[in-house]
Amino acid sequence: MSEVADTEGSGQPEGKHERALGSRAPEFVQRRRALHVSWQVGVFLVGLAVIGAGVLMLVFPGPGWVVIFGGMAIWATEFVWAQLVLRWTKRKVTEAAQKALDPKVRRRNLTLTAIALVIVATLCGIYLWKFGLAMPWNIDRR
Repeated sequence: MSEVADTEGSGQPEGKHERALGSRAPEFVQRRRALHVSWQVGVFLVGLAVIGAGVLMLVFPGPGWVVIFGGMAIWATEFVWAQLVLRWTKRKVTEAAQKALDPKVRRRNLTLTAIALVIVATLCGIYLWKFGLAMPWNIDRR
C-alpha cells in the first residue's frame, strides 16, 4: 500500500503528492479500539506538552514558533484537523517565501531597511551630540 495519496482527479498539480489524511498509528494499534484511543490520548498529550513549551519560548528565550509547529506536526500524525492546519500553514509559508523572493518586494524591503537605518543612525548621532556617552538614567534633568 502506498503512503502517498492518489492525486488522480483530485485537482492536485501533477507531481505534487500529499499523504492521505488519517492516523499514522501502527496497524496493530488501529485494530484495537481501546489501544487506538489510548494512543491518540498519548499523542495529544505529547503534542500539547511540546506546544506548551513553544508558547513559553515565545516569552522566554528559545525557538518558540518552531517548537509550536513541531507540536502541531506531532498532532498531525494522528488527527485530521491538525493535518489540515499543517498543510494550510505549509502552503502559506511557501507562498510568503515565493513572494519575498520577488525582485520588486526585495527592492522595497531593502529600501525600507536603508531608510530605517538612516533614521536610527541620525537619532543616535543627535543623542551623542547632545549628551555624549552618558546612559539615559545618568543624565541630569535639564
